[in-house]
Amino acid sequence: MDRLLQILSDGEYHSGEELGKSLGISRTAIWKQMQKIEALGLLVESQKGCGYRILGGLDLLVEELICNELSITAQALLAKLELQSSVSSTNELARQQAEKGDASGSVIIAEQQVSGRGRRGRQWVSPYGCNLYLSLVWGFEGGVQAIEGLSLAVGVAVLRGLKRCGAEGIELKWPNDLLWQQKKAGGILLEVIGDPSGFCQVVVGVGLNVGMRNHNSSAIDQDWTNIDELLSADVGRSELAGVIVDELLLLLGKYHLEGFAGCRDEWLQHDAYADRPIKLLMINKSVEGIARGVDDSGALKFEVNGQVQIISGGEISLRAAE
Repeated sequence: MDRLLQILSDGEYHSGEELGKSLGISRTAIWKQMQKIEALGLLVESQKGCGYRILGGLDLLVEELICNELSITAQALLAKLELQSSVSSTNELARQQAEKGDASGSVIIAEQQVSGRGRRGRQWVSPYGCNLYLSLVWGFEGGVQAIEGLSLAVGVAVLRGLKRCGAEGIELKWPNDLLWQQKKAGGILLEVIGDPSGFCQVVVGVGLNVGMRNHNSSAIDQDWTNIDELLSADVGRSELAGVIVDELLLLLGKYHLEGFAGCRDEWLQHDAYADRPIKLLMINKSVEGIARGVDDSGALKFEVNGQVQIISGGEISLRAAE
């Protein structure tokens, strides 16, 4: 099916006979494969005398194009790159690798996730061939203290990559979202494996809405947006993936030296809720106040009745106050 998707990625009609000859299978087998492609959530059109096409075509990920965007420093930090078609979730596969003791710098990128996860166990809608889903494993000495503020720093790294690709105006929402015009454009999920006070490995998961179609988004319960129209005309998903991986590797390679303090000012410059009324949703209550930025550890500075509290994370969601 991967080869069939490559042929159909041009968005043009291809006859069943032509496809069958290209793949060495019968027209009936082609028809069965087309049913599987439709099951991926792709819009397939068939027309008598013309054949089959995928409406709008596909911008499939290409490993060579991804690697072409990596700087010399990032290439040295990259242990391996896996490009997958459909996976349960890239974080799950990366976690399995980390538990086996794989070295820092392992990257997994997929065309689709069938069980994509966001923060607090929520579903991350991950249709085939239109967004970006990637996970990266990195090891840290010093346990959880060494990774304070990392989810925010990863947001900064992704933002840097988006800027390199022409996307301006992206904002950051504490602790792990990227927004465009107050709509969710991407999210970050970190998972820690190992000794919380010694050596641990972190799975850094990044999901970006690049070119998702409305028919794929019925399960999303909040405002969302794509970033494809913000990107430079010559930037495809492969180039975007490569630039994001490059920025992540560069950040992680020096995080043990700088920590979040090294990019705090940059995060504050793009804070989506700076000095705005917000609501924090906790397990059994909600509290309203004013967002006053973050400290050097990445904790939220939250003003309530003139007093600034430090909120370090946990099961908390941030919303604009009504």
